Amino acid sequence: MQARYFMTGIVALFRAWRADRRAVTALEYGIIASILGLALVTIFGSFGKTLTTLFSRVGTSI
Repeated sequence: MQARYFMTGIVALFRAWRADRRAVTALEYGIIASILGLALVTIFGSFGKTLTTLFSRVGTSI
């Protein structure tokens, strides 16, 4: 009898764990944040090179 209650508890715990979507949502937000961070680093890295070139040209023309 004891094993039956134990298995029922494990099955209920597994069902509750599968129904909990908080971890999935946190993972999705983490992926979105990392993609945005990578995009910003790429954009600002390219922008920094452009600014360096611009200031070099201004410096040599003065």
